[in-house]
Amino acid sequence: MAAIELRDVVKTFPDGTSALDGVSLNVADGEFMVLVGPSGCGKSTILRVVAGLEEMTSGEVLIGGKVANGLPPNERNVAMAFQTYSLYPQLTVYENIAFPLRVSKSFSKREIDQIVRDASRTLGLDDVLQTKPGVLSGGQRQRVAMGRAMVRDPQALLLDEPLSNLDARLRQELRAEIAWLQRCLGTTTLYVTHDQTEAMALGDRVVVLEQGRVQQIATPRDLYRHPANLFVADFIGSPPMEFLPVTVTGDVVELSFAWVRISPQKAARVHGREQFIAGLRPERVRLEDLVGTDHQYARIPRDVPPGVPDYLIRYEKELVGGEINTPLNSRSDYNRRFLERDQEDRYVNSRSLQLFDPATGENLTRDVD
Repeated sequence: MAAIELRDVVKTFPDGTSALDGVSLNVADGEFMVLVGPSGCGKSTILRVVAGLEEMTSGEVLIGGKVANGLPPNERNVAMAFQTYSLYPQLTVYENIAFPLRVSKSFSKREIDQIVRDASRTLGLDDVLQTKPGVLSGGQRQRVAMGRAMVRDPQALLLDEPLSNLDARLRQELRAEIAWLQRCLGTTTLYVTHDQTEAMALGDRVVVLEQGRVQQIATPRDLYRHPANLFVADFIGSPPMEFLPVTVTGDVVELSFAWVRISPQKAARVHGREQFIAGLRPERVRLEDLVGTDHQYARIPRDVPPGVPDYLIRYEKELVGGEINTPLNSRSDYNRRFLERDQEDRYVNSRSLQLFDPATGENLTRDVD
């Protein structure tokens, strides 16, 4: 196993299209790192550059601490799996897994048999070794594809949207399979997906990309709670973070429906400015029986009573000026409380507010409460 490092990697196609614009990241030995972002953001290009299938314009790729620039794919010792399993339908599971070992001509029959059976035991495929792929379940086919990639003992595993062609239920099942396999094998893994839920469920760390640039690299928890900018805040989360224009004076934030006092640390971060975009996660809108008098909470008016049989309740709030309506979501782990106690007030805790620069989109309060 080996670490992977990209240093200021640029990829520009002959027609001038910029696929990667100064991408730098470091995947630790044994880490499961997920690349996520909208279509065309450069996710798959990064995998192809690491694998040696795409020549970069400039920058460096290091695998196991050694510069891999210029090395052909077969000398990089990385394995790649794609959206389709690419199994040979005429071969048994055993032969599919053994195929790369036979092609390499570096192993004896006895060594191949030992390696295949060790992989089969780890992957739970012993009962289907003599079965052909056509009768296997989606999960079993995924494991065969992973086994075939792993028997060469690669330094890293590159997975390019391996679940994107599956229905939602099977995708969820295989997501758990892949996480389990990676933990068992301990292989450094770069995983590409456009599904932010998948990224947050699988990754030790997640890289959010947009237009060929890294927007943020963080653990799923930090990515969700402390987004670096408006793009990350809007892209990560379902439903996404809510945004409201606000004015800040000293330590007072004036929302469209109330005012709330923020901490001295947060006030210091935005000192000297007035206009911001406030971000709020829906689940941070809370039901409270009793609220303190320190003005850390702002009450949300009950314009629309909650009557939706779901955890997502939508309120319509009028901005100052009266013509623009801003929807504000609230989410609770206790759905019945909304339905049974619909006269209870709802509050925004100032500690959960994120303040963004309207011009740059930067989160000015990402590391303070």
